[in-house]
Amino acid sequence: MSAARGSGVAIVGAAECDLGVTDSSILTLQSQAVTRALADAGLTLADVDGIATTGVSRFSATQLADYFGIVPTWTDSTFAGGSAFEMFVARAAQAIEAGQASVVVISFASNQRSARSRKLGGVHEPWIPEAQFEEPYDMLYPLSYYAMAAQSYLHRYGGTREQLAEVAIAAREWALLNPKAFRHGKGSLSVSDVLGSTMISSPLTAADCCLVTDGGGAIVLTSLERARDLKQAPVQVLGYGERTTNTSFTAVADLSVPGARGAVQDAYARAGITAADVDVAEVYDSFTITAALSVEALGLCGEGEALDFIADGRIRPGGSHPLNTNGGGLSYCHPGQYGVLLLVEAVRQLRGECGARQVPGAEIAVAHGTGGILSTHATVVLGGSR
Repeated sequence: MSAARGSGVAIVGAAECDLGVTDSSILTLQSQAVTRALADAGLTLADVDGIATTGVSRFSATQLADYFGIVPTWTDSTFAGGSAFEMFVARAAQAIEAGQASVVVISFASNQRSARSRKLGGVHEPWIPEAQFEEPYDMLYPLSYYAMAAQSYLHRYGGTREQLAEVAIAAREWALLNPKAFRHGKGSLSVSDVLGSTMISSPLTAADCCLVTDGGGAIVLTSLERARDLKQAPVQVLGYGERTTNTSFTAVADLSVPGARGAVQDAYARAGITAADVDVAEVYDSFTITAALSVEALGLCGEGEALDFIADGRIRPGGSHPLNTNGGGLSYCHPGQYGVLLLVEAVRQLRGECGARQVPGAEIAVAHGTGGILSTHATVVLGGSR
C-alpha cells in the first residue's frame, strides 16, 4: 500500500436515524441522527461547536442549531445535492485544523416517503437555461437526464442494459446482508427482473432507479489528537476533492464523462494513495449509471470499461472490489440526498462493525458523492486504525 498521509482530523461517531417509512418530522429524524452519532462517539450536544447540514428543501444549519439550543462557531449549509456531505467533510476538516471549531456534526434527514414530498418535475423559473431549452420537453427531473447519460454511455462504448443491470443486482445482494436495508428480505434480483421492471425513462427501468424513503444519518468529526481519547477507534480523514461542472445538460459536451475524475484524483493525491489501495468503495447510486460512471472515476478500470469490470460478481459480496456494501441507494435507503450515508457505511466498514457484510481487513475506504444531474462531485478518502 502507498504511504497514506492524511489530515489531523478524524470521524469519531456515525449513525443513522430511523429509516424507511417513519411518519416522523424532519427535525425528529435529524435529532435522532445527531444524538445517536454523538452517543456513538461518547460526546454530547454540549461538545458540538460546528454544524453542517442541508436538505431537499434547503434545510439549514441555522434551523438545526436553534432546535438543539447551541451556538456554533462554524456552520455550513451548502446546497450541492447528494455530494454536499463529502464537501462538508473537507470544510469541517479545514475548520478543525484552523481552530475554528473543535467538534463538528454533519447530518441530514428527510421524511420524503412518509410526507409524500418527493416530486419528479422540471425547473420552472423561465429566466434560466434549463427552463428555456429543457423544460419544454417535459423531462423527468433528474431521472430523464441520467437516462440520457446512460443512453450516451451505452451507445459510445457498446455496452448493454443487461451489463448495467449488474449494479442493481449487486446492490441487492449487499442489502440482503443488511437488516436495516429497505429491500432486506425481498430476495435477489436477476437480469430479467431489472430489465422487466417498469420502464421509466429509456434505458432506465424502475429497478435502475434509487429508492424513495425516509431516513438520514450523521457523522461527528474532531481532531485526531482528541479522537484518540474517545469511545471509538478514530477513522482518519486522509484526503478529499471536489468538482462542480454544470447545472443543466444543455451545455454539457459529453454526458458520459462527468467531473468526478478530477475530484477523485485530488482526493487520492491528498491522501497519498492510488486506486489499488482502496479496500471498499461507497458511491452514490441514484441510478445504476451513476455508480457505473463512478467506478471509472475511482480509477478501478479504464474509460468505457465499467460494465465489463463489474461483471462476474466483482462488486458483489465476496468479490474483489466491494461496492456499496450496505445495499446503496438502490436497495438500502435513499432519503433524497444519500451522501451522508456513504460516509456512515465507510466508517463502519473501517471499524469492522458490519457483521455479515463486513469486508475483511478493510483499511482504506472511499466515499464518493454525486449531486444534481452529474453536476457536483466530491470524494473523501478515509483510513481506519483497527
